[in-house]
Amino acid sequence: MNALLELMRRLRDPNGGCPWDREQTFATVAPYTIEEAYEVADAIDRNDPRQLRDELGDLLFQIVFHSRMAEEQGLFDFSGVAASIHDKLVRRHPHVFGDAPREGIEAQSRNWEELKARERAATAARQQSPDTSALADVPKALPALARAAKLGRRAARVGFDWQEPGQVRDKVIEELGEVDEALAGNAPERVTEELGDLLFAIANWTLHLKIDPEEALRAANAKFERRFRTMETLAAAAGQKLETLSPAAWEALWQKAKKA
Repeated sequence: MNALLELMRRLRDPNGGCPWDREQTFATVAPYTIEEAYEVADAIDRNDPRQLRDELGDLLFQIVFHSRMAEEQGLFDFSGVAASIHDKLVRRHPHVFGDAPREGIEAQSRNWEELKARERAATAARQQSPDTSALADVPKALPALARAAKLGRRAARVGFDWQEPGQVRDKVIEELGEVDEALAGNAPERVTEELGDLLFAIANWTLHLKIDPEEALRAANAKFERRFRTMETLAAAAGQKLETLSPAAWEALWQKAKKA
């Protein structure tokens, strides 16, 4: 770890460091940080331990990079980052590091969220922030589907939620009807709005079914990619050009791909 921190210091050194690394800021590095997190998830999905090790290293380097830039500005350093998460985890596990009783997983999840809510309130008070909403600090940089689910969970914690999955399903059907109305009215802006409402309702439906919407959509993406690649292989084996296929031929290939 010390060697990695020293490597980062040298990369950022004004005398003999890397010109590219020296020019970076929190904002310019942030997209790489997000990308590396997704590559970690991809390695996990592919069940590739060696690749996971490498991608975790790439993600760790992003943390080291941000920490070094902060240290240069006198804000904090890597040790501060490590101490911050260490202390936070101790606070949020009173049943391990304190005298709180050990309860079931659901109770522990509720306690975790209550502790997080108290921490957010304390942070807002310390910063004299006017935003005391239950939705405060839900990151805007999250993928839209993941953020929709997080907003739904936050709202549910204060009682704004459906009582059962069937009610959310009815909401999905209602939103689908509103999409149809917007399409019939030839109102492109309203179609976009209503499709957004439909996606938001579906995200909340998955929460009631205890399904992660991002995970479900990633699986659907992977399935579509597998089947489409199989269709390409089948078409090539038959000497067919994809762009010349009729709808019926595409459907026949799709069904073959599904069976495969």
